[in-house]
Amino acid sequence: MRLGLINSAFAQAGKGTRYGLEQTKRLGFDSVDLLADPLDMTATERRLIADTCRELDLPIVSLCCVALGLIDFSPPVRRFHLDRCQAHIDLAADYGCRNLLLVLGEYVWQQEVIPPSEQWRLGVDAVRQLGAYAADRGLRIAIELEPFKLSLVNSIDTMLRFLDDVGLPETVMANCDISHLDLVHTKPAEVARLAGRIEHVHVSDCDGKVHGDLPPGRGVTPIADFLAAIRDTGYDGTVSIELEFSPQPEKIVEWVAEAHDATEAILDTLGCRPARRR
Repeated sequence: MRLGLINSAFAQAGKGTRYGLEQTKRLGFDSVDLLADPLDMTATERRLIADTCRELDLPIVSLCCVALGLIDFSPPVRRFHLDRCQAHIDLAADYGCRNLLLVLGEYVWQQEVIPPSEQWRLGVDAVRQLGAYAADRGLRIAIELEPFKLSLVNSIDTMLRFLDDVGLPETVMANCDISHLDLVHTKPAEVARLAGRIEHVHVSDCDGKVHGDLPPGRGVTPIADFLAAIRDTGYDGTVSIELEFSPQPEKIVEWVAEAHDATEAILDTLGCRPARRR
């Protein structure tokens, strides 16, 4: 497996784009995932990311897109978010990414007024359209599982149901976020149900109660057990560390380095790192 980092770790600590990418490479990561919105980027910023990653030999594996409006009950809102997601896919293709990491929304108004089945249908229809658009550009879509009660996809059961309903198994797959799985009380052995359907992996730690995005080892998540289960499905892609809103932004480099070293040690122990790195 390759070890990546989501660039929001540095961005949310107030560090510049180039600085964050340079530190990502210096600290030993194989790749980077981007949290960047094409509707909010200048042409200069787009070129800076592409040029810097090329200079550093730092592949961009995944582009993250939070698109809560894909299941909004207002057609104009849905159209905007569909267009925005397509712009993300175009940017991901330009950067040579492997996938678009897609975060869907939540049921509104406690699942009252608007039937939950209708919001589910809207999500399936939208992702089916995006899947076809991504496939035409040589990309996959990785659906995020969110650990919140009203999230559209918030368990392995709902993930599998959603992927089945979309019906594009070669294109629309699962993102396996380890701390999210643990927060919804998933046992590592249950990951086997996602065999052949995992496109990407996120790793971070937490206190077992709330979404935390801590470096591995700072919480209670059984990360090694989950990574072993993911390995046993046959997955051999990228594991990207997710660290957001560091409590000490001035020490973000140390925070990221700690997460890198802890995760790499786990992967080494499991025999998941390339021989050149072990």
